[in-house]
Amino acid sequence: MLLDPLRIPDDVWSDAVVRDALTRRDVGALFRRVSQLTGASQTRIGAAVGLEQGYVSRVMAGRKVASIDVLERIAEGCRMPDQARMALGLAPQDPSCLLGMASPAGERQSDQPVNRSWREDVRAAVQLWEGDVHRRDVIRQVAFTSAGYTLPALRWFTTPAAPAVEQGGRRVVGQPDIDTIREMTSTYRRLDNQYGGGHARAAVTRYLHQEVTPLLSDGRYDAATGRRLLSAVAELTQLAGWQAYDMADHGVAQLYLTRALDLARAAGDPGLGAEILSAMSHQATYLGHGTTGVDLARAARETAQRAGLTVLTAEASVMEAHGHAVTRDERACAAALHLAEQTLDRADRSSDPQWLGYFDEAYLSAKFGHCLHALGKPARAEGFAARSLRMDERYVRGKAFNLALLATVQAQRGDPDRACAIGTDALSLTSRLQSARAVRYVRDLQAQLAPHRRRPTVRQFIRRVDAVLGARA
Repeated sequence: MLLDPLRIPDDVWSDAVVRDALTRRDVGALFRRVSQLTGASQTRIGAAVGLEQGYVSRVMAGRKVASIDVLERIAEGCRMPDQARMALGLAPQDPSCLLGMASPAGERQSDQPVNRSWREDVRAAVQLWEGDVHRRDVIRQVAFTSAGYTLPALRWFTTPAAPAVEQGGRRVVGQPDIDTIREMTSTYRRLDNQYGGGHARAAVTRYLHQEVTPLLSDGRYDAATGRRLLSAVAELTQLAGWQAYDMADHGVAQLYLTRALDLARAAGDPGLGAEILSAMSHQATYLGHGTTGVDLARAARETAQRAGLTVLTAEASVMEAHGHAVTRDERACAAALHLAEQTLDRADRSSDPQWLGYFDEAYLSAKFGHCLHALGKPARAEGFAARSLRMDERYVRGKAFNLALLATVQAQRGDPDRACAIGTDALSLTSRLQSARAVRYVRDLQAQLAPHRRRPTVRQFIRRVDAVLGARA
């Protein structure tokens, strides 16, 4: 069938045309030969490697692919053996492939595993920011894949601690530079909460490219400063990924969150790493990949527990519960929610990092409501959805989400008039936001109410949604 997994026989990688294409990094020639040998369509190849069919078509017609991120996705999606990966210029997945290779002087390589260095992580992040700022097609055409989070999460747990993050560049980097990045992150995060991910996403990307890249590439800093710098940059990169997620640029969001996790690992910041893994779980579950969401949430929880961060442990348990709800595992969902509630009750919030300020009882109530809604239990979800509105009014987008949740629950309970009244409030806030997620929640409510369109209130609400958001195609 069209969407069956792409299976490439082992002997394809020894084909002379394939070997030549890999050596020249000619992805178009590679795709054409794979299609010829396996009968795979452009759509099937695109689904395997996380690229849109239209972009695959342009690559096969001659467009060059230079992004390491995209080449990694292609290698993973095609399940390239390590010899093929190395021919393409990528690191092998099994570092032992490199052991015993002769150095130029004929000396053997170290018996230590070959690991990705922090400088490689920085180069990959810088390349992503540059490509995003210049709106390169290769960045925009990347599609989300649940498998795309497997390797970054594995690296998080298996890669040894990074060596000293220090550099002898031309420009001295000190604490004032790091404080500036953190202050900008705080400002952009506030704008994100008040106006949605689309409001300042371009500004964040430009700041990373124009202001942060020189610090990383040309800066001079000692080990302690270097780790603080990478931690601050990882936090801002995570925010950029979150903004892209909010705007439904899911492939771009995945690239940013992956790079943020790599930077947090290099910085030795387990708290931020747990938060990024939770964000990955959030995105996967939102897109319907509940099992992946559960796995990432468990990785986040284990990281938070190792670091002794109680609040983050509670957050990860909430994310796990939502993943279970999407997969309709009621018992596992209930257990995870119970653990989250117990954990949050005993948490000391006095030393919470700035980026965790959103996680409070209102947020927890909203997650309870979403889980119960996903499990088809609107009567139980209603109380939690109502409680979620006792929230900090600065989180405008969050309030739009919670109003839409309560309205949806009312519709589920058979009260379309009440759903329309609450939905109108959600629509009012959504109209002030640049948030694809907020729009989706209102649209989902509109679709849920459609069977009741004979009622004047419902008909009026549906028309109002179309007037504000545009008529649906």
